[in-house]
This record gives sequence, C-alpha cells and structure tokens, in this order.
Amino acid sequence: MTLKAPELLLPAGSLDKMRAAYDFGADAVYAGQPRYSLRARNNEFRLEQIAQGIAEAHARGKKFFVTSNLIAHNDKVRTYLRDIEPVIECKPDAFIMADPGLIMMVKEKWPETEIHLSVQANTTNSATVKFWQKAGVSRIILSRELSLDEIAKIRQECPDMEIEVFVHGALCIAYSGRCLLSGYFNHRDPNQGTCTNACRWEYKTHDAAVDPNTGEALATGMDKGFNFDQAREEADSQFSSTCGGGQRHPKADQVYLIEEIGRPGELMPIMEDEHGTYIMNSRDLRAVEHVERLAKIGVDSLKIEGRTKSLYYVARTAQVYRRAIDDAVAGRPFNPHLITELEGLANRGYTGGLLERRPANDYQNYETGHSVLQRSHFVGEVRGYADGLAEVETKNRFAVGDTLEIIHPQGNRQVLLEKMFNLDGEPVQVAQGSPVRVRIPLQGPVEGALIARLLRPD
Repeated sequence: MTLKAPELLLPAGSLDKMRAAYDFGADAVYAGQPRYSLRARNNEFRLEQIAQGIAEAHARGKKFFVTSNLIAHNDKVRTYLRDIEPVIECKPDAFIMADPGLIMMVKEKWPETEIHLSVQANTTNSATVKFWQKAGVSRIILSRELSLDEIAKIRQECPDMEIEVFVHGALCIAYSGRCLLSGYFNHRDPNQGTCTNACRWEYKTHDAAVDPNTGEALATGMDKGFNFDQAREEADSQFSSTCGGGQRHPKADQVYLIEEIGRPGELMPIMEDEHGTYIMNSRDLRAVEHVERLAKIGVDSLKIEGRTKSLYYVARTAQVYRRAIDDAVAGRPFNPHLITELEGLANRGYTGGLLERRPANDYQNYETGHSVLQRSHFVGEVRGYADGLAEVETKNRFAVGDTLEIIHPQGNRQVLLEKMFNLDGEPVQVAQGSPVRVRIPLQGPVEGALIARLLRPD
C-alpha cells in the first residue's frame, strides 16, 4: 500500500515568510486575519497582503488558509461579517475558526466556504469531530493534548473527516489558548490575540500563610527563591513512598506567593497541589521523529506553529519536515540528522508533548524562560550574487574563520569563511550584524539562501 503524503502546513507572518515556506517545501500556509486571529500583534497581513498572498499561492499551485480563530466577544460579533466579506472575496482555500457562533454565521451566509476547526476549540474525541462534521466543518485541527494512539483512534472512528495535527512549535501551559495568565498580569487576553507569554517569564516563589479572617495570602519570608530541582529531589526522597500509596503530598495544600523578576515586591498568590505549580514554561514541541507514524495513521495535514517567528525558522522547519515526509512516503528510515538540524533553531528545549506519554517534568523547562541556541545562529540573507561573491545582509555577527551553513531549497552545505569584503571591496574580518552588508565568496546555488553560523560544526 502506497503511503499518502500529508500536507505540510507552515505559518506565514509576512509575504516574505510565505514565499520562504513555499520555497523550502510547504504545501500550504496560514496567515491571521486582522482583529480576528490570535496573532493581533506582529501580524503584517492586512487585506491587501492577504489578497496578494492568495494570488501568489494559487499561481504556484499551493494553498493559503486564513486564520480567524478568536473566541469573540459581542463587540467583535457585530463587525465580523462586515470584516470577513472582503477576505472571502479573495477566495482563500479555507478559514481556520474556533467560535461556534461565528462559524454558524459564516456558513449561513456563505455555505460553500470551507472551514477548518482551530485547535482553540480543543477537540479531543471522535464524538466532537462528528458534531462539527454535521455543522459543515471540513477539517478538524486536533487538540495538542492527544497522544498518537488517541489520534489513531479518532482517525479510525472518523474516516471521512480531514484531520490536522501540530508537529512543531510553542506549546501552551493550558489547553491551547485557554491560559489566563496574560490577562491576569497585563490585561491582554490570550484568546483575543494579545498573549504576552507570561508563562515564560522568570518567577520566584515565596512561602505564604493564609490569614484566617480575610483568606488573604501573606508572605512569611522574602529572603530566598524556589529551586525546582532541589524541591523535586526533596519530594522524591521524602514523599515518594507515601504519595505512591495514594496519600496526599504533605505540601499539597500549601499556598505560595510568586514574584515575577520584572516586578519585584509584587507578590501574587498561587496554589500548589501534589502535581506541582501550574505556572511553568513549556518546552517546544518537536515531532519530526513521529512523522512516519502520523502519515501511517492517515493524518491529512502536519502543522508547524510560529507566525511571529523568523524567516530562518520558517525556512528551516519547512525544509526539515519536508524531508521527513518525503522519507516516510518513500519508505526510507528516519534520519536522525533532522533532529540535529532543528537544534539550529533557538528553542526552549524540545519535547514530544503529549504525543508520547512521558514524565510530567519532561514537558517543562525549569531553568530558563528564553530560547537557547544549541547548534547554529542565523546570521544573514543572500541579497545578490555576482563574480563569485554573494552579497549578504547580515542579521547577527559572524567573522572570518567561522563555519557557515548555506541553507537553500536545492540543498544545504557547510563552508569555512576564509575572507570577506565590504561593499567597497575592502577586506574585513568581522560582520557586526544588522544592517551591515558584506560580500563573501560562495559557489553553487546561492540566490535567496539563508546563512547560519555553526556553533557546533557537524
């Protein structure tokens, strides 16, 4: 039996990122509708860009989906049909939506419009899939909280519904999009497109006691922070036997106060139970090693998260997952080097998420709230080529003597940078970073290439 290749779906935060996604192997992209998607910030797509993107996609035989997936309050319901009508006239291949009322309104007025149910709707079972199928939805983007076996079961029980699964990118610490931290701290509602990623800020915790008269949590000490590794070791050594027997952890009902590093002295109460605290920093999802299994299950589309990520991120993930899909369809074994290549992206540590059942601490990064570069650093884009020299617009510092990786749709290669020139033809040793332009000697296909400095040459 021939394995069907799932669609590779990439994020497009701009037209340039859309083009890079297609160049490096994407079958489709998704872009946010202004005001109605979960990327209201850092979204370069307005109506004009959406129309241009759809036209370019169709000219290349690709697909373009418009994300319109917020959970609407009444003020947005009143304007929704007016604002979505010109987008529908651009003829995108589908709308990604989550709000039942908005879906109903669109299907009533434009019944032929194709709707994909957003992951924001948190679909976790086959009965819900069938419900949305009856409502006219043509594809379900399954919840990130499902295992591979659960996805396979839904595929088996709903054979005539398209299903889509996230395989790479940031994870929420709550069911997708349902986190309240950003709204609590910054009055920016995650499900209205303005999430500030408060789950990834650096926090300290302080012991607290509850005032019996007011119920208010009061600090009992401010002299030390909370060490997750130490606490985990203490819990393992002191309480594993009793907790394993079904008894509550002695600190299960403890109240703590957290202090965000940028707001010293502002203490906010949280509860901790036997499973730990819930304000944590999720690792990034990476499921490239599961592409073959997902294809065999019959998943129709593999989706990568990251509309606010860089051009380099889009190109690298598209290229890596394209190769993984092609290998799976051709019957080739999984290539572990694909994992190594993804280490070239800044990340918070990778996890297979809930696709694979692992200990809870494997999902969280307790040490840092920011991305860390493991293998390479994006340093430039090739803007022109003449006489054996590539003109590079620099993004980050690199220097003569560095090993560079040339990332191109026709294939990647590594070169040792032996010389470099400024635009006047004078030799230079260091390109300091944006917005400097330099020329470096390169051979082979280089037009449109991206360049990374290898921190750990292969």
